Amino acid sequence: MLKNAIAGSYDLLSRIDLDELMKKDEPPLDFPDTLEGFEYAFNEKGQLRHTKTGEPFVFNYREDLHRWNQKRYEALGEIITKYVYELLEKDCNLKKISIPVDATESEPKSFIFMSEDALTNPQKLMVLIHGSGVVRAGQWARRLIINEDLDSGTQIPFIKRAMEEGYGVIVLNPNENYIEVEKPTIHVQSSSDSSDEPAEKRERKDKVPKETKKRRDFYEKYRNPQREKETMQLYIRENGSPEEHAVYVWDHFIAQSAAENVFFVAHSYGGLAFVELMIQREADVKSKVTAVALTDSVHNVWHQEAGKTIREWMRENCCNWVSSSEPLDTSVESMLPDCPRVSAGTDRHELTSWKSFPSIFKFFTEASEAKTSSLKPALTRRSHRIKHEEL
Repeated sequence: MLKNAIAGSYDLLSRIDLDELMKKDEPPLDFPDTLEGFEYAFNEKGQLRHTKTGEPFVFNYREDLHRWNQKRYEALGEIITKYVYELLEKDCNLKKISIPVDATESEPKSFIFMSEDALTNPQKLMVLIHGSGVVRAGQWARRLIINEDLDSGTQIPFIKRAMEEGYGVIVLNPNENYIEVEKPTIHVQSSSDSSDEPAEKRERKDKVPKETKKRRDFYEKYRNPQREKETMQLYIRENGSPEEHAVYVWDHFIAQSAAENVFFVAHSYGGLAFVELMIQREADVKSKVTAVALTDSVHNVWHQEAGKTIREWMRENCCNWVSSSEPLDTSVESMLPDCPRVSAGTDRHELTSWKSFPSIFKFFTEASEAKTSSLKPALTRRSHRIKHEEL
């Protein structure tokens, strides 16, 4: 009976016309590797526009091919990442620094960006940490870069303003945790004919692959229709996660800097990475960091088990600009006893860094002045009274 059921399932499979099912096969996943190839360019306002039509980026380039459109979007995103790297070096005059600092030539590596005076500036150093996901050094949100503009989606306005105001700058790259390499092909040797198994059992085992070949091909065609290369991840030593990366850059760069006042701007998961840094290097952070601006941070002092002394320090030295429909800098209640929360002036998570941009620099200036005069930063005490017009 079981044999008949199995035979029936194979018979059903044999009646399936794979070519009919695959009528909507994707076009090749072969995309340009330059903006020019995509026929896009950034205009004078930093907006991505089609070079022929002047239109913004269109995601649904081909109807009913969501996966292909997504792959096209991701390919453009990789080009955007390289474009932003170029801007950091050419437009912001930052240096690309390879890490680990003692890496061998053959091992996986990542990198960060620093201004020329990042380690020697005796006064001020600003450290920028983006959130999780596909973003890399110099970006807040890929979606904003593609659909809005470079100012809102990148860290470049922060970098330029910081340098104008005399800060050294370090740009972290917490999502660059591994490199991808092609998986080696594994060849499985068939069992020897001299096996101790009965001949009848060997025949049954040998017959199964032949009977299931069509089914496997059917599955494989849908699982990987483009026959894309299978890859594996090789993690970067001491930088295998955003949290590890933050601690590594602290130990090898920030802690070695000459700056009397270090300031952090950390967005989303970057805030969690900063709190983890505090947990790992509490005394060092307290002695060197003057103020921390978080933007819609996802940290949680309870889940991360931050101690009482860390929570107290955060209440005095941190401010979290959160997504809210309230006006910029309006106080927002928090259920957790960590740091003051104020509105970023937008209810869009990815825009919180850009919208709070002027307030963050004001906060840092006040924090620096307060440290000099041994007073607390004014914003943490009067944030609910600040009006947008003051900025």
